[in-house]
Amino acid sequence: MKAAVYTKTESDKVLEIIDVEKPTPTDDEVLIRVHAASVNPLDWRLKRRRPGVDVSGVIEVTGKKVTQFKPGDAVFGSGKGAFAEYATASERNLVPKPDHLTFEQAASVPIAALTALQGLRDKGQLQPGQKVLINGAAGGVGTFSVQIAKSMGAHVTGICSTRNVEMVRLLGADHVIDYTHEDFAQTEERYDLILDNVANRRISALKRVLAPTGKWVMVGAPKETSAVLLGLLNLYLTKIGAFFSSQTFKFFIARIRTDDLMTICELIKTGKITPAIDKCYPLNEAANAIAYVQTCHARAKVIISMG
Repeated sequence: MKAAVYTKTESDKVLEIIDVEKPTPTDDEVLIRVHAASVNPLDWRLKRRRPGVDVSGVIEVTGKKVTQFKPGDAVFGSGKGAFAEYATASERNLVPKPDHLTFEQAASVPIAALTALQGLRDKGQLQPGQKVLINGAAGGVGTFSVQIAKSMGAHVTGICSTRNVEMVRLLGADHVIDYTHEDFAQTEERYDLILDNVANRRISALKRVLAPTGKWVMVGAPKETSAVLLGLLNLYLTKIGAFFSSQTFKFFIARIRTDDLMTICELIKTGKITPAIDKCYPLNEAANAIAYVQTCHARAKVIISMG
């Protein structure tokens, strides 16, 4: 089968499409004939030999301990090496694909939507009527965050560039700030929660626009490892500096949970979430897809489609 594989060169790792053996599922796994996968930052930051986590497709083979699925079932979720014609996935990391979703739409969902849901609900403890600011509202996580926050009854403000203002508004944002013309940190508005997908502002600026008991939730990690360490140091210093404050600052990475995937499925089925896709690339252009996402100009999700 064809698969995207990182091969080591003298100076770096290069993503190539090569022939590899079709994977064999373990007892609690399934083999998926991949229809689509989506690009996430970890696909280039970690440069694992076989990239691709988000996957949608049709089950071909089930392990002997698998009870929830059978060959022929259309599924989506988290797999291993999904930039390929076939990939394996644990039964517990998959859910049935809603009938009205395309495979490309389904592949856009797992990591981004789980991150949005867990960031808003679990880390941010968002409540109906609260004001939430989503920094990076036009990205993969951001587009899901706007819709999920609205489904939770929040008043949503999204931050994005000029070309994405209308898209973010159509996704349901009550207010959209074009960061090229307005600095949210200089406004008089105060937010109960800031879901930060960009991490491009100083802690002091964030504290200024948070409500007295507000929460800042940083999604994922900055672009460079050194920035991660700096971010963690900033969080540590902030906790000390804000010892007598009720504002909280959190850093988190989403986890794959079946219940949460099912929650997202229900939001999709009821029309409260509609996946947004920027571009689709064929498998043989996987490297170009990753390069496009790396530019930070992609909006919503970028898909690897098997056609």
